[in-house]
Amino acid sequence: MDKSDWIWMDGKFVPWAEANVHVLTHTLHYGLGTFEGIRCYKLVDGRSAIFRLPEHVRRLRDSAHILGIEIPFSQEELVEACLETLRRNRLDECYVRPLVYLGDGEMGLAATNAVRVAIAAWRWGAYLGDEGKQKGITAKISSFHRLHSNTLMSKAKTVGNYVNSILASQEARSGGFGEALMLDTEGFVAEGSGENLFVVRDGVVRTPGAHSILPGITRDTAMRLLRESGLDVREERVTRDDLYIADEIFLTGTAVEVTPVREVDRRRVGDGSPGPVTTRMQKRYDEVVRGGDPKHASWLSHL
Repeated sequence: MDKSDWIWMDGKFVPWAEANVHVLTHTLHYGLGTFEGIRCYKLVDGRSAIFRLPEHVRRLRDSAHILGIEIPFSQEELVEACLETLRRNRLDECYVRPLVYLGDGEMGLAATNAVRVAIAAWRWGAYLGDEGKQKGITAKISSFHRLHSNTLMSKAKTVGNYVNSILASQEARSGGFGEALMLDTEGFVAEGSGENLFVVRDGVVRTPGAHSILPGITRDTAMRLLRESGLDVREERVTRDDLYIADEIFLTGTAVEVTPVREVDRRRVGDGSPGPVTTRMQKRYDEVVRGGDPKHASWLSHL
């Protein structure tokens, strides 16, 4: 990790090496907390901006509300804290990680410890690698199912939920695959271990509905941009064999941006290389996040 100088903690800036928590921090033991992943890009005009920052902060607050956590900072305060963290660290392009967690004090499931908030930022490249982004990754259907919405609520980006994702990812990587694709508890395709999924067949783009996934902000961006280009985009159930016979598959997320999938369960997707819809989507997304499209300038929060 390319460490930066400062981390924002509870309204104050703390040197990176001193941004520590107690070993009895409640969230460390029980997983009740929420976080976001956000990216800042250097724009075509030389400035820098965070992409869809208010939407990410809103989802952070929504996630906390779902979990019954009251964040002691407003939407506006958190937005400004993210921007100031990047200014303080002189970062022109980076990844931003806000985290809401319960601090130390009482232990046990019913503890009502103080709510803590931290914001860190660091330089981070392509999450699944530059080669994967350019040529596509291999994927495996995981033996681990995505959590049912009434078991651990899927609309919240919850710290503890990611154990499910880690197990799926470890299984896939140990088998020589680049990423895991997860089914819901009814056997339909849900998402990747940390990404949303799109399937293209005969010019129609499909993505699993929001009932068993975390509805990603990059997913929403992709759906809007695809529809603007005139494509038919549908939210509907996707089966495992839909993936096998797809013309194209791509993943979306703040970390992965738009990443092609070239193989699922050792079955080639299309001709085994990024297809035209995926390639156009990658180009269009990069144009928008870097300020090359005035139509979507409102999605950029400048430093």
